[in-house]
Amino acid sequence: MPYMLLMIEPTEQRLTRTESEGRAVYDRMVRFGESLKERGLLIASESLSSHASAARVQKRGGQPKIVDGPFSEAKEMVGGFFLVDCKTREEAVALAAQCPAAEWCTVEVRGLAPCFEDALNAQ
Repeated sequence: MPYMLLMIEPTEQRLTRTESEGRAVYDRMVRFGESLKERGLLIASESLSSHASAARVQKRGGQPKIVDGPFSEAKEMVGGFFLVDCKTREEAVALAAQCPAAEWCTVEVRGLAPCFEDALNAQ
């Protein structure tokens, strides 16, 4: 079953690192991804740019509303992800515990499912 390992990091965290420190943590994440690929677990992975260059789009009453980042109310942002194929949730959680990012941010584990599934399980 596919699971997303989402890197949830403080919005200002990247600014606290020097370029060499940033490259070092990025290299650790790349190596982690390569190890997942070698084990046949990796479906996809990406690092995301800061929320400072993001945009949020909503459509209400047929009219789009676009808000450009950075978002002052945001305390965290999704910094990247690994999409992995695991047999169980426990296996995905174990991978998250092995992820280097767990040392400096939160690694959220989420299974992939249609949006109506949670409504069905809540009953």
